[in-house]
Amino acid sequence: MKQFITYILICLAFGNHLIAQQPVEIQKNIVPNGSFENYRKKSGSIKQAIPWQQIASVDFYQEPLSNDTSVKKGAYSGTCYAGLRFQKKYKEFLQVKLAEPLRRGSMYEFNMYIRLAYWSNAGLKSFGALFTKAGYKSQGDVLRAALIDSVVKKGSFIDNYQWFKISGKYLADGGEKYVTIGNFNASVKKDMVRLNVFKFGFKEAYYFIDDISLVRAKEAVEKVKVEIVGSFSVDDQDSVLEVKNNIKVGEKIQLKNIFFENGRFYLLPESYTELNKLAQYLIRNPQMEVQINGHSDNSGSRSKNQKLSELRAREVFEYLIKKGVQNKLYFKGYGSSLPIAGNDTDIDRAKNRRVEFEIIKN
Repeated sequence: MKQFITYILICLAFGNHLIAQQPVEIQKNIVPNGSFENYRKKSGSIKQAIPWQQIASVDFYQEPLSNDTSVKKGAYSGTCYAGLRFQKKYKEFLQVKLAEPLRRGSMYEFNMYIRLAYWSNAGLKSFGALFTKAGYKSQGDVLRAALIDSVVKKGSFIDNYQWFKISGKYLADGGEKYVTIGNFNASVKKDMVRLNVFKFGFKEAYYFIDDISLVRAKEAVEKVKVEIVGSFSVDDQDSVLEVKNNIKVGEKIQLKNIFFENGRFYLLPESYTELNKLAQYLIRNPQMEVQINGHSDNSGSRSKNQKLSELRAREVFEYLIKKGVQNKLYFKGYGSSLPIAGNDTDIDRAKNRRVEFEIIKN
């Protein structure tokens, strides 16, 4: 009978002994791709920073603007960030599906960084985050109890065009799956403050956004046991991820039990357990940068194999991000150019059709 063994074997031999570390607290950011560092390709659209969605048209930046002369130009951290535009009858929102639904009665800590763009001639008096079960669609979805909203009593959010933090705590009703970022005043026009009262006419407030996070409050975080395993039993379906403590840059580890439909790139559900193990491992090692590599056999045309291997690698890349992995990730398809076996038999061709992850930075 076929068994889906949920492990990644990248360990050195420790004999038959189990070495357990002390339980550690892990605060998982459940806002996927919260710093926008992972994206399909370079583009000005936030839709490339998966799985972020846009309401109206949201800008996406992978480097500082060339004409931005402000002291804190570019991203708050890393290289990528988003931008939201507000005018008297127009506003934009960022929205994303959380890595997991919020738990009823649990307290969550929310943080994000915003910066007023240098060309803005107005600022906003309020800016915040909305938590919903189905996502924001209209003003009718805005409930005060589901909102973390920062409000300036006098003036607007300017802070000398530097990055500053907006934060708050949120008590979950339970089942909230989406967070939406923006201005939730019913009339954004009334929420805009002109920066120069002696200038009249068109007003626009534009804010850069970066490093969005939502974690369960410390008192609610469950302690997770991290173990290093020296031996593995195929009968133990609940065994922990096997790792070694000296993984080196350049090492490539083949993922077991990753399944796709024949000739397609969609992941089959049998793959999820294996990928969840990898996601947990990366969350516990946030400094690690990883590239997902896709490979095919030599059946069919070279160009088709190249495209299919890239799409399969991208599918794994996106799955990990949606599960809350914040590590810097890359993906690449190699087609049939790097076989690990012959292509003369079905067994060997199956070996060549593989997905692996490569350590880019440790």
